[in-house]
Amino acid sequence: MNIQEYFGRISYNKPHKDGDLETLTAIFQHHIQTIPFENLSMHCGEAIELDLQSTYSKIVRKKRGGWCLEINHLLFWALQELGYDVCILGAHSYDPAEKGYTAEINHILLKVVIKGDSYIVDAGFGGAYQMWQPLMLISGKDQPQVPGIFRFTEDNGTWYFEKVKRKHYIPEPDDTDFPATPELGNIRKIYRFSLEPRQIDDFQELNAYLQVSPDNILRKKSICTLQTTTGLLALVGWTLTEVKYNYMEDMDLMNITTLTDEEVEKTLRDKFNIVLENKLLP
Repeated sequence: MNIQEYFGRISYNKPHKDGDLETLTAIFQHHIQTIPFENLSMHCGEAIELDLQSTYSKIVRKKRGGWCLEINHLLFWALQELGYDVCILGAHSYDPAEKGYTAEINHILLKVVIKGDSYIVDAGFGGAYQMWQPLMLISGKDQPQVPGIFRFTEDNGTWYFEKVKRKHYIPEPDDTDFPATPELGNIRKIYRFSLEPRQIDDFQELNAYLQVSPDNILRKKSICTLQTTTGLLALVGWTLTEVKYNYMEDMDLMNITTLTDEEVEKTLRDKFNIVLENKLLP
């Protein structure tokens, strides 16, 4: 495992100073624009191992993506190698259908401390709720980024993460099954978390559970999303959505296409740079 090989994987070739915010931001942006958030392994009959060697081999050497447990674990390793003060945190994601947060921790994120200031760094949420830059851990402050306005609020030691939603402009609406935002209002709750440091082994049970539980969205749908320089790409089942952020004021452009089985494989290769070893069943 080699940090230069990781830099090659994320196409990062700038000099890196020790542990500064500018370098962290640059590495993070390269990471989310080259490593897709994807759960394709479980839809290809492949087991997902939650150890760093397996994750490194899959994402860096085989040029795959992964879900939050893999993507953020790899980023944690890279930031540690570069001398950052970084720790793993656990979060309860918000389920719009249930109008509440999950009872169990089901997401990992990172906290990085630079010159006494804490930042949340999360490369593993994917889709439209993926931050593009580290966010300062401060309660009640709007933090605008290209994807939208993000915000943390703190209540009695529990932190809440949310995003202000924008409207969607779809040139040719159709009846494709793209995950909508069923919530009313313009605030989308994303997850809640505490600042208790975690170890990756704390998530072994979750990693095993998510691969077999029929109820979770990752079992129900094959998902592959990647941030681009202007928006994002999302392949959910056979539905490809291409989003351009702020196409018009406070409105994102969404182009939605339904693919055939053959086009799914070609799209993964051409748009996400993913070549699968085993057959995907979308």
